[in-house]
Amino acid sequence: MKEMQPSRTAAAVPSQLAAAAAPDARAVLPLAGRRVAQAKKAYTVRRAALNRTEGLRLAQASPRSGDLLLARVTQLGMHQHLESADGRRQRLWPGDEIVVAYGRRYAPDQFEAVIPDELSACHLVAGGGVAARVLSRHASVKPATQIEPIGLLADSLGVLNLQRSALGASAGGRAPLTVAVLGSSMNAGKTTTAAHVIAGLRRAGLRVGAAKVTGTGAGGDRWLMHDAGAAVVLDFTDMGYASTAGLELPALERLFIELSGHVASAGVDCTVIEVADGVLQRETAALVCSHVFAKYVDAVVFAAPDALSAIAGVAWLQQRALPVVAVSGVLTASPLATREAASAVQLALHTADELATPAVLARLLPRVTELVEHAGRAA
Repeated sequence: MKEMQPSRTAAAVPSQLAAAAAPDARAVLPLAGRRVAQAKKAYTVRRAALNRTEGLRLAQASPRSGDLLLARVTQLGMHQHLESADGRRQRLWPGDEIVVAYGRRYAPDQFEAVIPDELSACHLVAGGGVAARVLSRHASVKPATQIEPIGLLADSLGVLNLQRSALGASAGGRAPLTVAVLGSSMNAGKTTTAAHVIAGLRRAGLRVGAAKVTGTGAGGDRWLMHDAGAAVVLDFTDMGYASTAGLELPALERLFIELSGHVASAGVDCTVIEVADGVLQRETAALVCSHVFAKYVDAVVFAAPDALSAIAGVAWLQQRALPVVAVSGVLTASPLATREAASAVQLALHTADELATPAVLARLLPRVTELVEHAGRAA
């Protein structure tokens, strides 16, 4: 469904800022520290240095991916809550001021959205705090919540961007065992599958790390992985990205390598990696087909919503010589759908609960037994 665009009128930028705007993007206006302190802040900006608010300014400039934006909610739509750094869902009201980050959105079940060319009325396209201009939306979802930019946050060095507060380069390396969870689409059950694999590895006595390497900034998946028992969990927002939509392969590979390195440096026995969206999504396909992915990943668990998706997805991965060891996801909630898939997929199909069982994981991942014995821990 094509999305109706917010009108680009003079009201899209407060009059006092419009008057002060200059062709030079470094033009700024003072910003009272209390204003940022009182604004509702999104999960995506949790690493940004917003505590020294006295030194912040409002800037008028063309937004870039990762730029921090102070905006006012003008009309509620799909997202009526803003996720905070600690995972709380902050209820939004028209007139609320929020701090979010610019980023693209690729979500077939929700929004297709891009970063606007100018500081004008746009949308909140993810509850984790991503600002963008909607191009289209799924027919089943509400129009996006509309927001009005007040200004980009800036300090003496310029506009604040998520890259400025990102984790630095890692020491490199990888965990002794890396399991990747891929899927056929959004809502295929990838995060649930990953969380249960984490739980099973932890129950086996291993120290587990986790990373979500692509997607749109939100904390729900992160908290679920923590709750499953991961000792350390990182995602792409820790590396300075509100969203990975639109990234080119070199950036995706660096992101994957750095996140893997940071997790490995925490002394984990194994890492569980989640790659967002379906394997045909542009960034997912590029990363999964790269030599870096093949080098780092020891096993793949594939999540699918139905039998046909499972059959096609496994075939796609096997054609690329990727080590698929099992199928799980939404389809395994149905014994009938599971039997349909089993008739054509020559792989184990397991429910999420089964993947949380050390004995099942030991059959799928023989290295688990070796790691448990090496660590001197009993399964």
